Amino acid sequence: MKVRAFVMICVVVAAFFVTAGKVWALFGEEIYCSGHGALTNDPWVDTALGCVPVKIDSFMGWFLPKFFGVIGGISFLLMVYGFILMTTSAGDPKAMQGARETVTSAVTGLFFSVFALFLLRLIAVGILKLPGLN
Repeated sequence: MKVRAFVMICVVVAAFFVTAGKVWALFGEEIYCSGHGALTNDPWVDTALGCVPVKIDSFMGWFLPKFFGVIGGISFLLMVYGFILMTTSAGDPKAMQGARETVTSAVTGLFFSVFALFLLRLIAVGILKLPGLN
């Protein structure tokens, strides 16, 4: 099981590097993305992840939705995996218990991330009134 997880992680990392765009430092071209300067005064840099804002308030506004989206996707995939394990357990109590723990862990992680997002918005936007996190 650990070998399978390691192979999956290696495949995902390899796919990220294969599909990554050009590295601007190698080409010496303009590093700023076009199209974002007209909308805001903040510069955006072209990276392998796409155009990324340079200033911290814009970066957090760009990063947090993507981060919590990835967390939600991972928890959804873990729930699906747990339900598949439940379906294929064939009445084995140990397999059913392991599948139940997988689904419970996925739901707990999802609730934890939603609660963390709620606390972040409460503290950062409601109390401290940090810009860029609306």
